[in-house]
Amino acid sequence: MKIVSSYEKARDYIGRHSLEDERLKKRKQNPGPIITISRETGIGAAAICEKLTDYFNQRAIEHYNDWTYFDRGLMEKVMEDHHLPEHFRKFIDDEKPIKIDSWFSEMMGISPSKLSVVRKTTQTILKLAEYGNSIFVGRGSTIITSGMPKSFHLRLIAPLNYRIDNALKLYDYDRKTTIEFIKQEDESRKNYVSKYFHKNIEDPLLYHAVINTYLLGFDEIAEMIGQCVIKKYPQFFQSPFRTTVYQ
Repeated sequence: MKIVSSYEKARDYIGRHSLEDERLKKRKQNPGPIITISRETGIGAAAICEKLTDYFNQRAIEHYNDWTYFDRGLMEKVMEDHHLPEHFRKFIDDEKPIKIDSWFSEMMGISPSKLSVVRKTTQTILKLAEYGNSIFVGRGSTIITSGMPKSFHLRLIAPLNYRIDNALKLYDYDRKTTIEFIKQEDESRKNYVSKYFHKNIEDPLLYHAVINTYLLGFDEIAEMIGQCVIKKYPQFFQSPFRTTVYQ
């Protein structure tokens, strides 16, 4: 069986939803849910997203079994990919301004190039969210999609030592470098949301749920999130509580 990479799944999702046929027009009128995940560094969000997309796709109704996740790396590759469908590429090349106060950017000394990246990232997230069935990791996606009626927002946290041990397995760093990397990444994410969206990433009121991943396995986390979303939006799934994710 061919193993499809996360990037290939993301490209396939974009390709299918860039067509302007009648079925997709109907899908756009009734998009599926979207999920945003804010996380501390070293959580293992990619593994959780893989399990979560599988969980949803096994239970989705016809024409809604195309759940895909987009993290920072995938979105950056998507925006840099010159082989995107023309319909989608035209959208993210659109220079319509996003809701960032110009006076604030001037006061904070934000360069036009950085604002352009934030603008394109925001436009990309909004475009991908049009059809639903998407999971967005980071990049202010919680705030960007907060006005969407079928959005579900999560924050994943864990003790520092646990995240260090996870990161040591993921990255080829020594322990000291790993600790510094985690601290810098956490601070960078906090500053990104604060500077560009005027929000505190650690504010629990931004999220439907805050989950301590140290106390649960990835399968348990995926099932917990999956059941919450299915119960909230049952019209997009075959049954609220089918067999568990442990297979």
